[in-house]
Amino acid sequence: MSLFIDFPPASIATHGLDLVRLPPMYELRQLYDRSRLLDLPARVRDGLAALENKDTLRGKRICLTVGSRGIPDLDILARSLCLGLKELGASPFIVPAMGSHGGATAEGQLALLAAYGVTEEAVGAPILSSMEVVQYGALPDGTPLYCDKYAWESDGIVIFNKVKPHTDFRGPYESGLVKMIAIGLAKHKGASAFHLRGFGAFAELMPQAAEVFLRKAPAAFGLGVVQNAYDEICALEFCSPEAIPALDARLLVEAKNRLPVFKFKDLDVLVLDEIGKNISGNGHDPNIIGRNNSGDFPGVLRLQRLFIRGLTAETKNVGIGVNLADITTRRCLRAIDWEATWLNVITANRPRGGSIPLYVETDREALLLALRTCDNIDFQRPRVARIKNTLEMSRVWVSQAVYEEIKDRDDVEFARGPFAFEFDADGFMKEI
Repeated sequence: MSLFIDFPPASIATHGLDLVRLPPMYELRQLYDRSRLLDLPARVRDGLAALENKDTLRGKRICLTVGSRGIPDLDILARSLCLGLKELGASPFIVPAMGSHGGATAEGQLALLAAYGVTEEAVGAPILSSMEVVQYGALPDGTPLYCDKYAWESDGIVIFNKVKPHTDFRGPYESGLVKMIAIGLAKHKGASAFHLRGFGAFAELMPQAAEVFLRKAPAAFGLGVVQNAYDEICALEFCSPEAIPALDARLLVEAKNRLPVFKFKDLDVLVLDEIGKNISGNGHDPNIIGRNNSGDFPGVLRLQRLFIRGLTAETKNVGIGVNLADITTRRCLRAIDWEATWLNVITANRPRGGSIPLYVETDREALLLALRTCDNIDFQRPRVARIKNTLEMSRVWVSQAVYEEIKDRDDVEFARGPFAFEFDADGFMKEI
């Protein structure tokens, strides 16, 4: 089922809009560490060949976890892993390991994988999608631990995931291999049970869950990947089952060092063109913007107003993160499947994530209103920035006040400007 809401037109008479002037903008390139891995299939082959237990995989049914987080070249990695396992004499298959994502249905999770190019035809292996789970234990506080039934009944599970900072908590293990074990493989039932404890407990409970899993489950090996600020893979490492927590913790440090943060710390208004689950579990990365549903990350970005324009195609109409906007448009809200969105936030025990922000009709109105509602703003020199999404941070538009602050930095390059915001005949911004 889906729920799309036909929001009525919004006409808000706002005093003081005549004070607002849209500032001239400059396009800049923010520079980050560009080191990355080439020839991913060869990296996978070498990693499999170096596994100490590779000979034990022959003749075994091996399950590969594939989650909902966007991993660069995920289809290439999945295909290379399946081919490599076949060359070792194993019979690989894939399970969608993504908690409640995809509308918490087997069909929805298959569709998410297909959006990443991960299909049976593309990877050369079966994809077994089900929401059925096996309970294999419980935490000391009674929280039940679950695993996808197909994975549990296999001869070996490959714990494969991207390692990155989480959007709602801090700890030695955040969004990576340990979380894949505790929540991704646990499907909707297990993810719901875990989230009942709240994000504040995750840093303590996730490693406990991983310890039980690795003691009882048929884990084959771990594989963690890290991407750089340009959405390219910069680290890809295999490990034995018992080394999964250590690898996860080490790669998290690298992932945090690779975050594409802004080169400035203060903004009046940020225009964010698109959000989506393929960008972040939060729709947009709080480690970059600073806003989340658990109290925000202080010190990331001092931001007065966030204007969110739309959704990525890959998010399949899930509008996670739009609630954190101060303003959006009716067009954006009408594109959201509210049932899938609300199911996701309920599973995460964060109903605030399903809130509907203030909306107006056009991008132009939204930008003017965002500026108008800022506190103590210099209307002659507002601090404004625009990005496509929080995965594509190298290209940024900034107003003159921000430009003058950062233009002489070694890690910033001038591209063009000044230029005016451009709108089409209907009042919507032209694509960045």
